[in-house]
Amino acid sequence: MTWTQEYLPLGNLALSTLAAAIPIIVIFYLLAIRRAPGQIAGIAAMITAFLVAVLVYKMPFTTALTSTIMGIAYGIFPIFWIVITAIFIYNMTVETGKFDIIKNSIATITDDRRLQALLIAFAFGAFLEGAAGFGTPVAISAGMLVGLGFNPLYAAGLCLIANTAPVAFGGIGIPIIVAGQVTGIDTMKISQMVGRQLPFLSAIIPIWLIVLMSGWKSAMEVLPACLIAGISFAVVQFFSSNYLGPELPDILSSLAAILCLTLFLKTWKPATTWRFPGEEKSSTTAATRPSYSTGELVTAWGPFIILTVMVILWGLKPIKALLEAPTLSIYVAGLHNAVIQVAPIAKVPTAMAAVYKLNWLSAAGTALFIASILSALLLGVGPGQFFRIFGKTFKQLTKPLITIPAVLGLAYIMNYSGMSSSLGLFLAGTGSFFPFFSAWLGWLGVFLTGSDTSANALFGNLQSVTAQQVGVDPVLTVAANSSGGVTGKMISPQSIAVATAATGLVGKEGDLFSFTVMHSLVLAVIIGIMTYLQAYVLAWMIP
Repeated sequence: MTWTQEYLPLGNLALSTLAAAIPIIVIFYLLAIRRAPGQIAGIAAMITAFLVAVLVYKMPFTTALTSTIMGIAYGIFPIFWIVITAIFIYNMTVETGKFDIIKNSIATITDDRRLQALLIAFAFGAFLEGAAGFGTPVAISAGMLVGLGFNPLYAAGLCLIANTAPVAFGGIGIPIIVAGQVTGIDTMKISQMVGRQLPFLSAIIPIWLIVLMSGWKSAMEVLPACLIAGISFAVVQFFSSNYLGPELPDILSSLAAILCLTLFLKTWKPATTWRFPGEEKSSTTAATRPSYSTGELVTAWGPFIILTVMVILWGLKPIKALLEAPTLSIYVAGLHNAVIQVAPIAKVPTAMAAVYKLNWLSAAGTALFIASILSALLLGVGPGQFFRIFGKTFKQLTKPLITIPAVLGLAYIMNYSGMSSSLGLFLAGTGSFFPFFSAWLGWLGVFLTGSDTSANALFGNLQSVTAQQVGVDPVLTVAANSSGGVTGKMISPQSIAVATAATGLVGKEGDLFSFTVMHSLVLAVIIGIMTYLQAYVLAWMIP
């Protein structure tokens, strides 16, 4: 038995869009206004979406229930699997005392919190995004900043905002590759177009972070370092996306930023060493920190070196293909090919697949878990201590284990019911202003799904079809879906849940949402204006 999506269940687009927006309004209200814990907001929004799907969109009850359960399953694996394994590795370094060595070794580069944020939140976080994506960079880099002594709210917020720069090319370029598959547009062209949008954002994100963190006057003290980090990242991002393809921009850009910034800081220091207001001043400085042997440094950094190597190996195509071999593809009964997408979302009536892929070996979380075993051997952690720390980590993450699956359940029911498509069609109906709103369509997709990849799969074809209708090159709007989407990542409930789990802020999801939401909106406006200008004034920039 099949069911065909209806995008105007209330007879007109405005009312249907309002109905589809109810779950989003609920989660915005609970997080931003009531400052409710993430698990409460997530569950409330998921239940609301289920009711709207069944009562307004007339989705069969069992189909709606099955799609929600499928989303919950994806929230547990692979998303939560990444979070728990990433934080487990961090916890092992803390329990064994090695994180103190890591902190001090970073401090030998700089004691300044502003510069530490550039190195870890912006540069190292981008490297992890490019290698793995799907929550890994925020989980690792935010946890590291808290370990260094950062205010947890700032650690989480800074890492979420810093993650704006690399998201479109995350996970070895998978968002761009998916956009090409969905739309039939040459992947290289989409990569080139995104590479002519995001570098402008990447160049300003470092200074944006530091102004947010310490104010304008303080940011001016480290302006040279911000420019070094942002411009080196942006230049390599432009070059690699335009001439090499979508797979390597994040890896190469982040390495360029780390290298340039580290070399620069060996010869330049800010006039003052900045710390958070109220933070106790350390009795030691970069010059008086304890010195460590090469062996001690390698051992302390070893878990993160192993993590990085494993993530890179898992992303290499030949190895990934081998690891994918034992993947279990479970066709979800009652949902697989049971929901039919129709125009204008699909070019022709198309049955939506519902295949739960249990990629237990190729998942990024598995790479991290293997890294944890190797790290335990390196750190001298025995089996008993290994499982004790893992159990402690699991207990630490019990609330995110509710929040993340609930948010994925919300995303899946909105996708399969057609609610997301109603919202997309509303934005697509803006005529000649569509290039501006195409960025917001990507923003909406990432907010709903927590993934630029998923947003491109959800709205990529709609972007292409609408662009042709309004006389704009579809390469531009499909790229804008990805570029605009990166600005929604920082407020996606899924990302918020990962960040709070990594920084000990579970229950404070509303505070973190409020911390990032204005930055998300302003950056989305910037991408929207840029896309509009490229459509009508700077069309020569379109490949």
